[in-house]
Amino acid sequence: MTELKGKKIGFAVCGSFCTFKKAFAQLERLVELGADVTAIMSHNAAETDTRFGKAAEHIAYLERVTGKSVIRTIAEAEPIGPKKMFDVLVIAPCTGNTLAKLALGIIDTPVTMAAKSHIRNASPLVIALSTNDGLAGSAKNLGMLLNYKSVYIVPFRQDDPAAKPRSLSADFERIPEAVEHALNGVQIQPVLV
Repeated sequence: MTELKGKKIGFAVCGSFCTFKKAFAQLERLVELGADVTAIMSHNAAETDTRFGKAAEHIAYLERVTGKSVIRTIAEAEPIGPKKMFDVLVIAPCTGNTLAKLALGIIDTPVTMAAKSHIRNASPLVIALSTNDGLAGSAKNLGMLLNYKSVYIVPFRQDDPAAKPRSLSADFERIPEAVEHALNGVQIQPVLV
């Protein structure tokens, strides 16, 4: 994955707290591959303590790994597009809530502002979804985003078909590969794994 060396990557985190560990591992991989990564957090991700960790610990971790302050406000995220801060923007995990907002053009969090600002330049947006209603209420939003130019989806699957038959989760380990494909204007295949 030599194509990622030196690439400027925004890595936006939403409040699917149970997948933070998987997402953060891939942020680390991007850094190890030589990418220049900046973290962005939704309000919920940056402010909510859960059984999966404290918000302050997550922020400290992201700042330690990237060497940069986390973007945590809409005002901090707005210049991303005008300043062409990133070659690619990743949202991992992307919740059903954020998926809906992206599909409908609702910009009310640092992550949705980052995405809107970034794609105004037709730059690639890579989405690694994690939602319990992916095959229910969020299905239509996913379908809409699959048709958007400059939006690329990390391959995903049902994460627990027996207990949560409508739940979908990205194959987080494929984020670097999906990013590399997106930088070349290609949707990684297969999308359903």
